[in-house]
Amino acid sequence: MPKGIRDNLLSPALGSVCQLLRQKDVHGMIIGGLAASLLGRPRFTNDIDLIILDLDDRIPEFIQKLKNFGIEPRISDIEKFAIESRVLLVRHTESEINIDISMGMLPFERQAVERRRVETAYGLDIVLPTPEDLIVFKSISQRPVDIEDIKAIIARHPDINVKLVLSTVREFADLLEMPELYQKIESLLK
Repeated sequence: MPKGIRDNLLSPALGSVCQLLRQKDVHGMIIGGLAASLLGRPRFTNDIDLIILDLDDRIPEFIQKLKNFGIEPRISDIEKFAIESRVLLVRHTESEINIDISMGMLPFERQAVERRRVETAYGLDIVLPTPEDLIVFKSISQRPVDIEDIKAIIARHPDINVKLVLSTVREFADLLEMPELYQKIESLLK
């Protein structure tokens, strides 16, 4: 595991997530701090973030499916919350590691999942976004940790497709009417 990750706790949760992502009807990948640790620089994270497509019409069935992998809801009204926020808040029961599952639906999210790749690390086949797509995901919130993750991804992958990243971030910046999103990423990529 990357430095700072609690091996004895995160390993079983990551194993369950990797098994889940191998299912034929689960189209998704790991994003967030764990992906940033694997594609950029190791850093502390104490949860697992996923994006999974096409959950809107099957939330109850998917919650039941999660139980087969030792993953349970961590809030009482998970379906209502998921519909309102587009996030399933669950927990790996054995390790008590929180897992946040974003319900993807945007064209960019679909394209990112199509471009996903599998990397073998820690004895597991881990489904990850491309470095470019992870930069785009992280550019939306631009918390200080996200900016540091973006810098580390750029440093580790100097041959990234800058044009793809900038055009996608520009679309989000325009849509959200937040030009600063684009300006910050543009400055980091120069």
